[in-house]
Order: sequence, then structure tokens, then C-alpha cells
Amino acid sequence: MLSSFRTAAVMASVVVVSSILVAGCGGGGSNEPLGPTTIQTLSNRADLVSGGDALVQINMPASRQVSSLRVDLDGADITSTFVLRGNGRLVGLVTGLKTGSNTINARAVDATFGSARLTITNAPIGGPVLLSSQTTPWICATPTATTGTGNTPNTSASGLSTNAIDAACNIATEFKLFYRTTTAGCAAALPDPSPPAVAAANNCFKPYVVGQAYPDLANTTTSHGVTVPYIVRVERGTLNRGIYDVAVLFDPSKPWTATAPQAQWNGKVLHAFGASTGQPRLQFRSSQNWADDNALSRGFIVVDHSLTDSLYNSNRILVAETTMMLKEYVVDRYGPIQFYMGNGCSGGSIQQNTVASTFPGLLDGIQPSCDYVDSITTGMEVTDCVLLVNFYQTPAWLTLQAGLTQAQINAKKAAVSGHLDQLACQSWNNQFGFNGRPGSYVRTLVSDQATGALTAETTPRNNCLLPAALVYDAVSNPTGTRCGDVDLSAMVWGTTTNALAPGGTRALATLDNVGIQYGLGALKSGTISTEEFVTLNERVGGFSTDATPAATRSVADTAALDIAYKSGILSSGVNLAKVAIIDQRGWDEQGIHHIWRTYSERARLDADAGSHANHVMFRFGTGLLPSAASGISLLSMQVMDVWLSNLTAQAPKEWINATRTQAQVVAAKPPTAFDFCYLSTDTTFSTKVTDMAVCDADARLVKHTSPRQVAGGALVENILKCQLKPVSFAGGGDYGTVTFTAAQQARLQTAFAGGVCDWSKAGVGQQAPVSPQQYKAGPGGVPLGAPPVSIAS
Repeated sequence: MLSSFRTAAVMASVVVVSSILVAGCGGGGSNEPLGPTTIQTLSNRADLVSGGDALVQINMPASRQVSSLRVDLDGADITSTFVLRGNGRLVGLVTGLKTGSNTINARAVDATFGSARLTITNAPIGGPVLLSSQTTPWICATPTATTGTGNTPNTSASGLSTNAIDAACNIATEFKLFYRTTTAGCAAALPDPSPPAVAAANNCFKPYVVGQAYPDLANTTTSHGVTVPYIVRVERGTLNRGIYDVAVLFDPSKPWTATAPQAQWNGKVLHAFGASTGQPRLQFRSSQNWADDNALSRGFIVVDHSLTDSLYNSNRILVAETTMMLKEYVVDRYGPIQFYMGNGCSGGSIQQNTVASTFPGLLDGIQPSCDYVDSITTGMEVTDCVLLVNFYQTPAWLTLQAGLTQAQINAKKAAVSGHLDQLACQSWNNQFGFNGRPGSYVRTLVSDQATGALTAETTPRNNCLLPAALVYDAVSNPTGTRCGDVDLSAMVWGTTTNALAPGGTRALATLDNVGIQYGLGALKSGTISTEEFVTLNERVGGFSTDATPAATRSVADTAALDIAYKSGILSSGVNLAKVAIIDQRGWDEQGIHHIWRTYSERARLDADAGSHANHVMFRFGTGLLPSAASGISLLSMQVMDVWLSNLTAQAPKEWINATRTQAQVVAAKPPTAFDFCYLSTDTTFSTKVTDMAVCDADARLVKHTSPRQVAGGALVENILKCQLKPVSFAGGGDYGTVTFTAAQQARLQTAFAGGVCDWSKAGVGQQAPVSPQQYKAGPGGVPLGAPPVSIAS
């Protein structure tokens, strides 16, 4: 095992970067005469650099005399290590940048050409970069997991052999070698689980020791035709207080630097984004499996990071920040990137979509599966379902169901939710219904899936995974750590006085259901009665600012609505149109991954960009995830590889995180990128069906809807708080031919005293995104604007 450790406090030095790095990181490759002398950073913007190093390029005019050039970093001469390329550019990896401002000067001592100066703003490897602060407390991982006692928190296992050395949880970087076995039927599980677990004996990837012979060592041929022994090096280290992996085909007998990458790397990177959602205050290693044979065998670098796993981090700006920092790290340590693409299911799809929306240009292509277009609008369905599940157990509803069969009752529930059946809302309640709770709580779960009966657990928990004494309680600890979903992102949303806890504050939130007419479509179809509709909307209630059920409807903080839209946290088709998208859509209609979500993403593209031509869908009804035998995931990666290779050639970026237009993305789309489905009866995945009418006729490929769509909302589902209009019982209005008694009308007027949703209007605060934004000055964010450029000096 090899180990190294990066620190910002190293001596300034510059490493020569080869011509392949120059070509891969921007600036063009022609020999055209250049304009005035300029300086630019290549692995990231000059104002967002992290980790103490940056690739720097100096562009010189055609009349250059290199012998007269002098380059310095804050006055220290670093000229000798820059090398001139034939196109008049010099490139070097500048290290030893201090935290804060660093100035690079390029000048000619004999005045043969102009001088230039560039300020580089560097952040520590532990972050933050885009954000002004980081969540506290933050519990560093340890080599093996520990169980806390009293007020001492647990720790998670890092998968590393030493402890953190500072409060940023920086741990010494380590490298491990593995090889792919030729043994048939091997297990594809992660081969290096955290101690004390032991990897499966028949794992497809086995530990490799230099100098030993392995008769079962496989060979592989990469996408650019290089055949090598299938040996993988995995680098594990810390960045932005999380733990990352970088895995790539590797020859242990040869060096690898950014200036001279080994030939088997194809210059492409796949970032695996993790599923679920959570708000722990612990440092974890990633839940993702770096051992992705589809990618590694073809020469891709595979990366993951615990803070891009939704299970460990639901702060979507922090996800984008971490992705940016890791991408920069790969360029600085491994070499030029042709393109950077993602994959991931469920929460992993949220991470991809919101990175693309909050910081367009970081990802060139995404492969969401089990797709949700973002977390903030997904949360609307979660909270609506929790309210419905609890309402259905109240005496008011149960009395109205007297004499009906359970099948009849469940049909009403399905009609109100828009789902296939009652199970989907019950799944939301049980899996994520308590995600917003800021303190300790006991879950109340659906214990009978037929009747929806609820049972309370006995063991309290909190979403921070901290000892209860450290966590918020409205009475006993009003200033304790709040553990709800929005609380992890308080530095994005901002805070306000917590009326429920004197002396405490809470993060601003977008949760709102004022004016929502639950079950409207079910009423108009005759599935529920007028009395059921009125009673439902009288009593469904909402949530308090502590995310506990309340008799009154939830009311959003107006400032949070503005932030959600401007930041891109509510994913906008404006920015999703700038990436290539392949959506692998499976079946989970009785769970939480509903088919309509994929179509909602398309609806946003159509509404915001005018087209969804950059979005491709591979559909199958056999289950949530495609089996390896189906070949769907492999096909997706192969098609995305060609698509992004075309895009790189046809529309090269002027800098590494620049964006493309939808037209450019669509123009690069290969003939293999088309919509198709495998029918649910096609268990051998032998026939691609391209007739969408045939696909839609398959019961397991049908999209259903959501509670808010049943309430009159659109498929695009991007309204967080609706504008209101008066309740009207006139014929042809919201209620069509449905008639209410005078008493029922009066009750509805009381229930909707402020009015009902006017879905024909934009939502309150709804606006186009202005992302990317930075939050260094505090919550709310300001647009980053154009990247910094050097100035004449």
C-alpha cells in the first residue's frame, strides 16, 4: 500500500504539462497567431481553485521571445519550469498556492511583448469553495467504526488506515491495487469493504501485489484500442470533508502524472452518484462501487465521493461544490479530461440533475435511472403522501368508509394520489416521511399494507446520527443541532427565528400546500364523493416549521422560493438542456420510483428549452434496475460515450466547465441514441420496441400521476407554492358538473379561505435560474458571472 498526503502548505513549484494536456484542457490547439499575453487556469475557474494547485496556461503573442519571459507567483520566480508549446502557449501545474489570493505575473524583461497578471483564489482541500460555511458538528471517520457513549458520537469506517489530522477531517491518501479475475460467475460487489468486513472470496476484483503471478489475471482492451492486463489502482483520500475514490486501469511498473498519463486511460471520467437521501453529520466513505467493469475495462476513470451520495448529503449546492472540486483534482493529478459524465439511481439521479441545474458545465452527460428531476419537488409528493396516509386513519375518513370493502377504499386512495394503488404513498411515508424532522422522533409507520394502519416504533432516532443530547429539542435544547433536510443547507437558504423554540432559529423552507385541492380529479371522475372531498380538504392539514403534522396547511417562506428557483435547486429545463441525458426507466409503481418522473423531466425541457431532444429514454418493465443480462446499463454507457465524444469534437469547450447549447448537444447525438422499450413480457431483452404507443400499452410501462396532478397541477410539477383564486362553484369551473350542498360549499369556503390554486399562473416566486451561484457572502447566493481573466500589467 502506498500513501501520500496533500497539504496547502507546500513550497511553490511548477510541473511542465505536455501538449496532450494543453489540448485536453482548453484554449484550442491551432498555431494561429495569438493576441496579447494572457494567463488562464485550465482545471477550474481562477476564483474557485482548491487544494493548493492549479493548471496555468500562458498565451503569448506571435512576436514572442521566450528568453525574455519571467513568471512569478507572489514574487517567487517560477519561470524555468514553464515550457513553450508550438502554438505560443506555456503550461504548468502551479502548486503551493496559499489560501486566499495568489498572483501570477508573466512579463518580458526586455519589453518584447506585453505583461499579464492573474489572481487565483485558492480554498483549502477541506473546503468550502462555493459556500460561506460548513455544517457543524462534523464527525470524522476512523479506520474502523466506533460506537459512541453518552454524548460522544459514533464514527463511521473510512476504509483508510489512519485517522484524520484536523477539523476538516483530512486523512492521508492511500492507494490499493486490484486485478480482474477470469473466473466465471464472480461477484460484482465492492471488493474493499470497510473493516472489519471481508470481501467475498469470489469477488471479480482481487487484491494485486506487485511481483506476484496471477494465472487468473484478465486482459482488457480499452475504447481506444489499447490492450493491457486488467489491473486497477484505487486512490482513496479526503476532499471537502468527504471521502473519494479514483479508480483507473494502471501499470504498476510505470509512473503516472498529469503531464504523462498512462496510455490505457482514454481521457474520460465517470462519476458515480449515490442513492437515497440523508443529513448525517458524520464523514463516510462513499456507498458507491468503484469497481464498474463497464467503465474501467474501457479505460474510463471511475470516481465517487461520499458527499455526492444523496444518502450522506442532501445539500445540493454542496454536491455541486464537491463535484467541481473532485473534477479539478482529477485534472491536476491524472491529466486532461475529454469529458465528465455521471450515472446513478434515485438519489443519484437527483444529484446528477441538480448538479447539471445548479452548476451547468460540470457534467457533460448524465445517466439518471430511477429518475427524480430534483429533491425539492420530490419532497412535495413525500409530504402530500404522509398527510394522506395519516388522514386515512382518522375517524372522519374511516366513518365515511363504513360498509365499503377494502378494495373499494384502496381504489379511492389510489385515485386521490394518482398512483397505481395505495402502496406508493405508504412507501413514501415509511421510507422518507420523517426526513424533515429537525429533532429526535419516533417513526409512525404503515404496518398493514392493505388497510394502511399505522404503528408507532418505540426507539427514537434523529437524522443527524448524533447523540440525542446534541440535537434540537423545542423545549430542552432549542439551540441544538437541527437535523432536517433544509437544516443541512441553512447556509444556502438562510435562517429565521424559530417561533416554536424561543431563542432558536430554523432554516427557511419551501414546503407549502396552501390552496391544494386534494382529490379534485378523483371527485370529478366520481371515484370519491363530495363529502369525502370536502372532509379530506378540511382535515388533511400540513406541517409545522418543525415538520410535525399540523391542523393547518404548510406555508412556505417567500425568500426560500426565490432561492429555489434562482439557484437551480428546483431543476430547470434551461440548464438540463445543456447536457446529454440518457434515462433508464424501470418499474416501481408500488414503491417510490414512479414512471411519471421521467416524463416530468421531459416536460420541463419542453417548457423551459422548447424541446427535449437532448433527452433519451430506455424503458423496461421487469423491475426498478436493469439486470446485467439486459445490457441496458452497458448500452447507455456506450451510447453516452459516443455522444460525448462527438460533442467534444464538434463543440469543444473554451474552458473546462463551460456550457454547451441544446442545439450543440442534439447535433452530436448519435443514431444509437433513441427512445425504446423492452416490453415486460420480453424477459430475454431481445426486441427493442420504438413504437411508443406499443410501449405505453404495456401495463408496467404506463405512467401514473401524483397528488398534485390529481389536484389540477401539470406534469411539469415545478410550482412550489401556487397562486390563488377564489373558490367558485359556478358550472364549468374547477368542479365541472359536480354539485355541493350549501353546507358543503360553506365548509369549502372555510377550508380555502384564501382561495384555491390557480394552475394557469406561474408559481409564487417562480423564475428562470441564474446559476451557477456562489454563497461566499452568505445565504441567497449571487451569480458567479464570467470566469476571471488576466489583466495587462
